Amino acid sequence: MSPPVDRRTTLKWMLSAAATLPVLSLAGCDSEPASPGGAASSADPWAAPPDVTADGYGKDADLLKDYKPGDTWPLTFDQAQRATATTLSALILPADEDGPGAVEVGVVDFIDEWISAPYPVQRRDRALVLPGLAWIDAEAKRRFGAGFAALKPAQQTAICDDIRYLPKAKAEHRQAAEFFARYRDLTAGGFCTSPQGRTYLRYVGNTPLPRFDGPPPEVLKRVGLG
Repeated sequence: MSPPVDRRTTLKWMLSAAATLPVLSLAGCDSEPASPGGAASSADPWAAPPDVTADGYGKDADLLKDYKPGDTWPLTFDQAQRATATTLSALILPADEDGPGAVEVGVVDFIDEWISAPYPVQRRDRALVLPGLAWIDAEAKRRFGAGFAALKPAQQTAICDDIRYLPKAKAEHRQAAEFFARYRDLTAGGFCTSPQGRTYLRYVGNTPLPRFDGPPPEVLKRVGLG
């Protein structure tokens, strides 16, 4: 098992990976829904989940409406998928003395919303994330006899160690490594765009600057304008 990495280093690593990894190609799959246990109902956990059918915001979205999760399109995660996603997000970006982690700021809700949206990028991620969660749960049961969320931290890390770095993943783990790379990016992106994440990163954004009364008189005089 690899030694734990401090949170700041992990954030830098994840954000660098998100910026530099090429777009991942997704393998084609059949169309079978996931079972309540979080794994595909066929023997292959990579069987494609049902596609989304909602229309989205449309061409004339009401920008003044306070949209709540599920208002515009149905959310996806069942209880087992949410448990696996929560455990994985907490493992990728845990809370520590510096502040809350991914789960505490609502990243799992963000990912559920993201993969439920009826747009091309989100639908592509859906076809990877849902089978990936099914695979990691099935792999946990195969290796250790229990679902991923029920494993001990060392057992969870042992599975993630095999899929955490796509360029060096074994052939039999490559598809799972593609899933992990994308899920890690979604976890980092969800955290960093949350209010708590922006505070942690000291992101200022569109904050009004102090009143500016122009250059000091001595500066204006120096350039011949005073």
